[in-house]
Order: sequence, then C-alpha cells, then structure tokens
Amino acid sequence: MLHACCGPCSITPVLRLQDQGLAPTLYFYNPNIHPLTEYLRRREGLLAVGERLNVPVILPDQQAPPPGEQNAADPAIWLQAMAALGPDMNDMARRCPLCYELRLARAARAARELGFTRFSSTLLYSKYQNHQAILDAGARHAGRGLAFLGQDFRPGWDEGIRLSKEWEIYRQPYCGCVLSEHDRYRKKISLKA
Repeated sequence: MLHACCGPCSITPVLRLQDQGLAPTLYFYNPNIHPLTEYLRRREGLLAVGERLNVPVILPDQQAPPPGEQNAADPAIWLQAMAALGPDMNDMARRCPLCYELRLARAARAARELGFTRFSSTLLYSKYQNHQAILDAGARHAGRGLAFLGQDFRPGWDEGIRLSKEWEIYRQPYCGCVLSEHDRYRKKISLKA
C-alpha cells in the first residue's frame, strides 16, 4: 500500500515500485488538505494517475468511518492534532512530523486491515518534506507483519514533474495544510503589533 498525498507525487513512486516488480495500491488519506475544493482537486488528480498507470486507488473518504471517528476528509482530524501543539503549530519542525504521524498511522492501520505486508508513502518523493521524520513515523507504524519501505523517490523528481505536466495532472502550489498556505503568503502582509 502506498499512502498518496496527490497525483503528481505518486507518479515516480508508482513507476519505481512497478520497476521493482511490486504492484502498489494507492491510499488517499490526507485530512490536512484544506480547503475541501483543494482536497477534491488533489483526489481527482490521484484518480487520474491511478487510471493512467493502471493502479488501484483506495479512497477512505468514500467509506463509512470506524465508530467514533470522523470521515477521512474531515479537517477536524488534522485540526485537533495541530491544536494539541498550541503555538508550536506555527513551527514546521513540530507541525510536519505530527502530520506525517497522523497520516501514516492511518495508512498502516488500513494496510493491516486489508492484508498488505508493506507500506510506504509518496511523501518520500518530495524535496520539500522532512524525510527523516517520514522514515521515523513509518518505522513506528511498521511491525506485526507490516514493513515500511523507506525508499527515497526524490531521484525521480524531474521525471514526475515532466509526466504530471504532460498528462495535465493538477499540480498544487503548497503542501496542503492551511498553515503552509499561510506561510507561503505571510510575507505579503505586515504583522506589526
């Protein structure tokens, strides 16, 4: 099972895993992506990549959530996790590892429930993500018959960009969370006390 954040970031990991004789299934669990229109655009892009590469895509937001849990697209899941950080939620070094933890925990649980023996994440494709924090989160959720493939997909960065443009897959300008979107634009405003 390959946790997938979006279509463009899925291309190279899927191709590399297929080159290794593996048959990945994409799993789209990303309650961090805001607003919902952005979430839907990324989900549609992932479905297009899945179709193009003949890879199954699991959409947990289309399934009834486990008892006591919200729908997989519900931003409250991510917002509650970030709120626990308090003012530290503005610090990417604290925020991003918690976000990886949240998403990879759910992916690992789903992988076990569905009988997969390995899981990984397309987050390992991005040059902008904290790879060590992703590897650490993956390792924490491996075990009990489930291995984490901590493969570095970044060497295929240019290929993934080229193919996503060629295939006209939506390419997002930020990681997905409202805080990263704020980080992107906050220099344009003056936050004087």
